[in-house]
Amino acid sequence: MNKLKTGEFYGKHYQRAAFDNLIITDTEYTHSKVDWHYHENPYFTYLLQGKLFESNKIESYYLEPGDLLFHNWQDAHYNIKPPEFTRGFHIELNQEWFLNFDIQITDFEGSINLKNPIIKNLMNHIFVETKINDQYSSLSIESNLIDIFNTIKEAKKEKSKKPIWVNKLKALLIEEKMDYSLKSLSSKLGVHPVHLSREFNRYFGTSLGNYIRLIKLNKALCLLTSNKYSMTEICYQCGFYDQSHFITNFKRIYKTTPSKLLKNILQC
Repeated sequence: MNKLKTGEFYGKHYQRAAFDNLIITDTEYTHSKVDWHYHENPYFTYLLQGKLFESNKIESYYLEPGDLLFHNWQDAHYNIKPPEFTRGFHIELNQEWFLNFDIQITDFEGSINLKNPIIKNLMNHIFVETKINDQYSSLSIESNLIDIFNTIKEAKKEKSKKPIWVNKLKALLIEEKMDYSLKSLSSKLGVHPVHLSREFNRYFGTSLGNYIRLIKLNKALCLLTSNKYSMTEICYQCGFYDQSHFITNFKRIYKTTPSKLLKNILQC
């Protein structure tokens, strides 16, 4: 079985950046199939474009743009890519990185399919920082990575304590083109709207409105990255009222406009 060394991924790298104890790559996948292999270090895979099938000894994933996985170093897997352009963003961390921040890598075994929009938003911030790549980017990237691992760990702690409606609500919120109103959601869940509003932050880590906003913006960033859609099309697909509403929300979260970010991406 092949062992991929630090910074090694199958494909063509558009961008490769090395920071303290971590390597970040923006990669086009060029192999239709990659046989069983594992990586020397733990890493994240964030699919930006195309599709990818990935399987390990326990489970399989059909990945689409916006899907995010974390692999521990011992996780062996294989990949199959359909005949279309496919692009992934990777963050590989060595053991020294975990030691420096007192993060126990044993708390994150195997492969983890990360669906939490807060975690994806943190990953988007890291992606944006790699395109800015100034003297503050390293600090920002490390801070966001620490937040990601803390969020994963806290979610594991709370998993057994959550009421049934929480997981049902998570599934409802990722459905496209649905009514996100508090009244509609509370009716579907059989939970009083006041209780839902009051308890949401406790189980989701942010307000209901911001959680929904992050879901939309996470999708918007992937569409923007593909450079295939106009701003009008992105607004429509992500459920924003108009371009002004989209740009305002995007700038509030990412501190830059969609057009400026796209320009940075295309320059890399």
